[in-house]
Amino acid sequence: MYGILIYVDLTLAVLTLIAAPVAGLRASRRWLSVLAGLAAGRLVVALLLLTGGLLLADSRLSVQVPLALLPAALAVWRPGRTTANLAASGGVLSVWWLLAPFAPQDTVLVLAGSAVGLGVVFWLSVAVGRWRSSASRLARLPWVGVALLLVPATTLVLAGRADASADGHEHGGSGPLAVGQLAGPKDQVPAVRETFVAARTSVHLASGLAVAGLTFNGSSPGPQLRVKRGQLVEVTLVNENVDEGVTIHWHGVDVPNAEDGVPGVTQDAVAPGQRHVYRFVPNRSGTFWYHTHRDGLLNVKKGLFGALIVEEPATFEGLDRTVFTHAWPGPDGDVVALDRNDRPTGETAPAGREVLVRAVNSSEEPQTVRVSGAPFRVTAIDGNAVQGATPLEPGTELLLAAGGRYDVAFTMPAGPVTLGSPDAALTFSPNGSAGQAPDTGGGQFDPLTYGSGSEPVLGGHDKTFDLRLDDGFGFSQGRLSYVSSLINGRLYPAVPTLEVGRGDRVRMRIASRSIINHPFHLHGHRVRVLARNGEPASGSPWWTDTLNIAGGEVYEIEFRADNPGIWMDHCHNFQHGADGMIMHLAYAGVTTPYSSEHAPE
Repeated sequence: MYGILIYVDLTLAVLTLIAAPVAGLRASRRWLSVLAGLAAGRLVVALLLLTGGLLLADSRLSVQVPLALLPAALAVWRPGRTTANLAASGGVLSVWWLLAPFAPQDTVLVLAGSAVGLGVVFWLSVAVGRWRSSASRLARLPWVGVALLLVPATTLVLAGRADASADGHEHGGSGPLAVGQLAGPKDQVPAVRETFVAARTSVHLASGLAVAGLTFNGSSPGPQLRVKRGQLVEVTLVNENVDEGVTIHWHGVDVPNAEDGVPGVTQDAVAPGQRHVYRFVPNRSGTFWYHTHRDGLLNVKKGLFGALIVEEPATFEGLDRTVFTHAWPGPDGDVVALDRNDRPTGETAPAGREVLVRAVNSSEEPQTVRVSGAPFRVTAIDGNAVQGATPLEPGTELLLAAGGRYDVAFTMPAGPVTLGSPDAALTFSPNGSAGQAPDTGGGQFDPLTYGSGSEPVLGGHDKTFDLRLDDGFGFSQGRLSYVSSLINGRLYPAVPTLEVGRGDRVRMRIASRSIINHPFHLHGHRVRVLARNGEPASGSPWWTDTLNIAGGEVYEIEFRADNPGIWMDHCHNFQHGADGMIMHLAYAGVTTPYSSEHAPE
């Protein structure tokens, strides 16, 4: 519902922009009543949004609605040229603050600046009325319109200066502990030792489409890295000829900070001809993946990714299959495939055998997959086991966040079982050649209520952070654009760093006032979902590292700050990250010697 309300409010705002100039020019009670009605409609929408959480509605109720409604109500009560100009100006300003979100701490400044702007409009309206009686040419100039533009112009100047002042963005506070000291064991013999060579190579999809791609060890997805929980892993990254540089980020694994693979924060990007060694000990079993974090917008899409499977000492005895849902760059737009299969494919699975499918979304948009042909269970989310998993109906939809993973398990029946969509599907059958299973609808999977089990929440939080995700105008990397990437009215590098202390119990409330999905990913930690839009989680404890936040959703999450370092916290839609939806979580006393002129996406 709340996502629909976001759309309704945006529609009312657009209508306000159309009606405001007409009401200001005609100064008729009819048009002023239309303007007041639109403002009243936005008030109703804001109050409805408030039922989903204060973060959805605070800027609307504190700034946008009062600027539109109060002058319009005054104009309807006492219509005239001056009050009509005030109503039109208030309506336009209210929409401006929807399109140019501001930081919560700037609310008083925004209100004061808007009041000054309206005061100037009032004074000019009176003055211009007097000048026009003298038939002066000067009086014919659009003074009221110019005055109205002062607020947006001032806003853009201040935002530009804020962005410029963030060029020396501090990733963390001062202190004696450097990122390089937070590394994996160096005095032990690795149980698993691999070398990954990144290179430019053509990637061929099942349809025959050739992609000018990037690979690890000549393949994409790259080599599957399977290790046991508690083993020391060593991976040497070699960059053969990727000009923009390469790193490896171990997505979902709580590695030591120096092993996190974020250029400009934990290391420098590995240039062509150079190498870098990663060492870490995974402490949780599950489905994870790795990918470059340098120019991820293009280079993950082109193929620099692969699976990291951390197993328990006792190995699963059934059929274990990992599959990526990936959007490859095609000549006419993205081509969605399962691994490189952009056409339906089949695989042999004997009847009666247990099948575990590890589905990983390596694309930048959410992907919906269905499991049809047999009841199935979601046994893990982002590498975290689900307690009390119960069978779901065949055809149930699974919404995979960008970067997210679901482990699904089922007992193979005599007929086919299909995972995916009609264009990119994997069908299991006893002979490996059966057609796809019937696509029956089974609703949509909701991890908030799925499973059962109990686990004490942290509670007694030492730090609480509120994040508002918005669409709007903003400065990122020195340019002005309209993006779906603002955090509390700011874009990277102007988004303030969140500082925590080791051992802190941290709560975050994240609200999306955007019309776009935002898969938020916190490096180095997993988080527990406590509630969505005020509804407490009631199923298995929901642990995740990549949380898809749709428009109109408010999530309350918590985690313990138990992994010191300077960590990225960002949208895993790489376009949004490149636009500026990036912030950092820094532990007090940790510093980094690395820096980057660009957002490390």
